[in-house]
Amino acid sequence: MELQKKLLRTLSETCKRYALLADGDRVLVALSGGKDSLALLDLMALRSHILKPRFLLEAAFVRMTNIGYASDEGYLREFSESRGVPFHILDARFDPSTDHRKQPCFLCAWNRRKQLFELAKRLGCNKIALGHHKDDIIQTALLNLTFVGQFSSMRPRMQMDKFPMTLIRPLCLMRESQLREYAQQQGFCLQKKVCPYDTATRRADMRDIAERLEALNPELEYSVWHALEAASAAPFAGERPASSE
Repeated sequence: MELQKKLLRTLSETCKRYALLADGDRVLVALSGGKDSLALLDLMALRSHILKPRFLLEAAFVRMTNIGYASDEGYLREFSESRGVPFHILDARFDPSTDHRKQPCFLCAWNRRKQLFELAKRLGCNKIALGHHKDDIIQTALLNLTFVGQFSSMRPRMQMDKFPMTLIRPLCLMRESQLREYAQQQGFCLQKKVCPYDTATRRADMRDIAERLEALNPELEYSVWHALEAASAAPFAGERPASSE
């Protein structure tokens, strides 16, 4: 339980530092069935029992009908509802032949995000919580530096400029290794991922590069995070609106 207490403290620190939660929020948690989203929902549900701020949770799983994910939807429903969180299933699909300018991973993410936005609006949610952790954000920063020529990354809090909606990443100060250990301790039943594009992406390559860089410099996470906050003070403080990432 020590790890759970530590992660809850980190969650509270993150929410305060980046102003992720406020009284009266209704938050839709994107639940994929992986360790990160399961930990996100579990920790957010525990956090919701604290007096301040008071917020409500909903959870949603987006089923990609053209990709053979082996997800136990019954388990995801039981996982959510046992924590007092209503659960929703959405269907989405994409056709990579319709847009050759975009990689399948982008098309998949875009269509899943679109379904989440539409459900959030129907449910009256003003925020959507995503399960990106610190390693995801560091790897994205390295990807953008390498392939886009910008030193930027996913932000802890992003106010959309075309929708009355805010994206939040409550796990952004947690390391993937912590979430992996937490999932094992809690006995989460992780869903099998059989995405045909999972290993054929630049992100998979950058994950390996980030691991090698951290082997050279164990302080890499602090260096990259400090540089991101210095270079992108407004986005990391949650001030700059944006319509996409």
